[in-house]
Amino acid sequence: MARQEKTIVIAGAGSIGCYVGGCLALAGRKVILLARPRIEAAVRKAGLRVSDLDGRDRCIAPGALTVTTDPAAALSGADIVLVTVKSGATEEMGALIAAHARLDATVVSLQNGVGNAERLRAGLPGRRVFAGMVPFNVVRSPGGEAPLRVHRASEGKVLIEDGAADLAGQLAVEGLAVETHRDMKSVLWGKLLMNLNNALVALSDLPLATELADRRWRLVLSGQMEEALVAMKASGIKPARIAGLRPALLPKVLRLPDWLFKVLARRMLAIDPAARSSMWDDLQHGRPTEIDELQGAILRLAHKAGTRAPLLEQVTALVREAEREKQGSPGLTPDAIMRAKAAQSR
Repeated sequence: MARQEKTIVIAGAGSIGCYVGGCLALAGRKVILLARPRIEAAVRKAGLRVSDLDGRDRCIAPGALTVTTDPAAALSGADIVLVTVKSGATEEMGALIAAHARLDATVVSLQNGVGNAERLRAGLPGRRVFAGMVPFNVVRSPGGEAPLRVHRASEGKVLIEDGAADLAGQLAVEGLAVETHRDMKSVLWGKLLMNLNNALVALSDLPLATELADRRWRLVLSGQMEEALVAMKASGIKPARIAGLRPALLPKVLRLPDWLFKVLARRMLAIDPAARSSMWDDLQHGRPTEIDELQGAILRLAHKAGTRAPLLEQVTALVREAEREKQGSPGLTPDAIMRAKAAQSR
């Protein structure tokens, strides 16, 4: 029996949203991108180019993909809504879904952070809302390149909360692996541990692969993870395995010498050389970052549990300073971050 065609709306078509929507459209799914004017204009003019770390490089012609800036036009016919906006826009997008989408539409959060599905549920009472997790990094081409290119620069399967019949089947297509998971809370907290590195990429002005290959930066990441794991343990949270490793082992692996780390952490280092982080991109463009949903989530947890997190506090303060200055990445060194932390502790 043929699968019933569903209309899938990408609610917030930035880098992740365009990649997910592009893969779905290339597989013949009916997709609508709800995007900002700059993305809409680029896709309407020259289409969309979708590539990945595995060597796929595919184009969607202008007019072959529906893209709009109008929430009512996008959401009114949606069967599935994939929310891919930054965490700070979750409530705003939830209100648009409440105003324009049918009551029977399925809503999936594919966002960073641990609480976005709950925030969507609070604004969409009685609707089916599922948590999801995108493990990979997507790089978008600089402005002016045509067609607009979105490139998946790392590996991983999208995980979504179990409970919706055939939802994973609707979304799993070439270039986009999707599976369900019974314990999305643990998955999201596990992903948050890895996302603590987003701020270091943003502060360093280094590509992700270059930053992770340097033990000095890994020591900063390891220190953040240790503070996070203490807060999680005190709060009864058990994060899921990331990159095949138990969370408790991650700080130890990160502290290994560079040569040994490269041998033991091949999966973690399977990253396109051009990959950065969305937080770096936000600083470069003078936008608010997701620091409050990443490091901030751990700091709130630590405060409630009564544990200390001085390194996370310092990294958060440095990102907020860079946000205020609006000069892009400050290009800090790991030693500068640790010195600033030591000065703060005195």
